[in-house]
Amino acid sequence: MSENTTELPVVVIGAGPAGLAAAAHLVDRGLEPFVLEAGTTAGSAVREWAHVRLFSRWGEVVDPAAEKLLAPTGWVKPAEDTYPSGGDWAARYLQPLADVLDDCDRVRYDARVTGVSRTGRDRIVDADRDTQPFVVHYESADGREQRVLARAVIDASGTWSTPSPAGGSGLKALGEQAAADRITYRVPDLKDPAVRARYAGKRTAVIGSGASAFTALAYLADLAKADDGTGTHATWILRRGISGSTFGGGEADQLPARGALGLAAKAAVDGGHAHAVTGFRTDSIERTEDGRVVLVGEDGRRLDPVDEVIVLTGFRPDLSFLDELRLGLDERLQAPVELAPLIDPNQHSCGTVYPHGVNELSHPEKDVYLVGMKSYGRAPTFLAMTGYEQVRSIAAHLAGDRAAAERVELTLPETGVCGGAGLFDEPEATAQNGGGDGGGCCAAPAPLTILGAPNPNPTPATSSAGGC
Repeated sequence: MSENTTELPVVVIGAGPAGLAAAAHLVDRGLEPFVLEAGTTAGSAVREWAHVRLFSRWGEVVDPAAEKLLAPTGWVKPAEDTYPSGGDWAARYLQPLADVLDDCDRVRYDARVTGVSRTGRDRIVDADRDTQPFVVHYESADGREQRVLARAVIDASGTWSTPSPAGGSGLKALGEQAAADRITYRVPDLKDPAVRARYAGKRTAVIGSGASAFTALAYLADLAKADDGTGTHATWILRRGISGSTFGGGEADQLPARGALGLAAKAAVDGGHAHAVTGFRTDSIERTEDGRVVLVGEDGRRLDPVDEVIVLTGFRPDLSFLDELRLGLDERLQAPVELAPLIDPNQHSCGTVYPHGVNELSHPEKDVYLVGMKSYGRAPTFLAMTGYEQVRSIAAHLAGDRAAAERVELTLPETGVCGGAGLFDEPEATAQNGGGDGGGCCAAPAPLTILGAPNPNPTPATSSAGGC
C-alpha cells in the first residue's frame, strides 16, 4: 500500500458484537475504524431477539478490548456470572461501546452499504490492484448516495437479514412470496400479546430441523397447554426422516442446551401438541379460499391446511455488495475456503472448531475480511467468542504485528458457551445446570428444566483500547 492509503480508516460494516469488537481492537492498535451500520442503533439485529436470554454469561460476552475502551467512561461491567437477554446485551454493552466510538465520529448509522471495490479497479483489472484503496458506497436514510475510502474492509454485517426460504431447492417455493402474510422466518415471541394472538388456537407448520425449530415447537407446545385444548397445534416439517439423531443427543448431548432443545421438541411430539411430517421438501405454497395455506411437496404430497408457517431453515450471507471484490469462498458453505473445512456442519460442532484468525479468513483480495456470523456462510455453529478472536487477529495483522495475528489467544471455557438456541429456566438455575467437569468447550451434560424460552447462540473473546 502507498503511504496515503495507510492513513485511511479501516471500514467496518455492521455495528453488532463482531463489528464493534473489531473497531475496539483497531483503536487499541492505533488504527482508525469507521463503522457503517444499516440500522438506527448499535446491535440492531440483536434487538430483534431482545426477549431472549443468552446462555453465555456476561463475563463471556464482553470483549476485553471493548471493556478497556469503555472503562474511562465509568461504565460498570455487569456481574460476570449473570445471563443477559438480547435486549440487555444491546442496551448495556453494545450501545455504550458504539457511543464511545461515535464520540470520535467513528460510527455512521442509517448507512446501508451498497458496494465495495478497489478505487479505479473493477474485479477484472490486475494492474496495481493491491496498492489501490478500497471504495465503499453506502446509502443514508434519506436515500443519498455516499462513499468513503478505506485501507481495509471488515465485513461484520452478519446473516440475520437473509434467512433461507421454505423451498426445498434453496429457492423460494412457488407461492411463498404471495403467502408472505402467513409466513415468518423467526422464532416468534409468544410473550408478546399480539404475537401470541396470531398463533393461539391456530394450526402452524414449522419447517426446519435445527435448534430454532426445536425452540418454536417448544413454544407452541407451551401455548397449546395454556390454551387448554382450544386448537393450537404444530405440524413439524422435516426434509429428512426421523432417526436416532433427529432430536439431538438429549441428556447425553455434549451441549446441554442443545440436548434440552431436542428433548423439548420430542416432548411436543410425544405430548400430541405437534406431529411430524418426514421426507417433505416444500415445492409450492397454495392459498385456500378462507386464506389459509397448503404446503405441497416435491413428491406431490399435499398437507392439511394451516393458518401460519414458521420457516426456520437457516441463514445465508448477502454477498451482493461485495461482487466487485475477489473473494475466495467455498462453493457449498459460502465461507472462506480455508475456514470452510473447519466448520462444515456435517463434521463439526462448536466444541470441535478450533479458534482461527487472519490466515483462515484471508481472500485473494488483499485486506478484505468477512468476520463474525458472515464468515461462516451457511454453517450454523458460530460463536460470538470465535468472532472476537477473529477480529483480534485481523487487527493485529493490519497493525503489522504478525506474531500476534498468528497467535491463538482464545481459550474456550469448559461450559456455558456452546450450541445454538437454548431453552432455560431462570438464570440462577441455568448457571447451576451449565456446570460440569468435562474438558474442551463443553462439559458433561446436566439435566435442564425446560420452560419453553428460546435462545440464539452468542458468546465472546480477548484484548484492549485507546482515545480519539
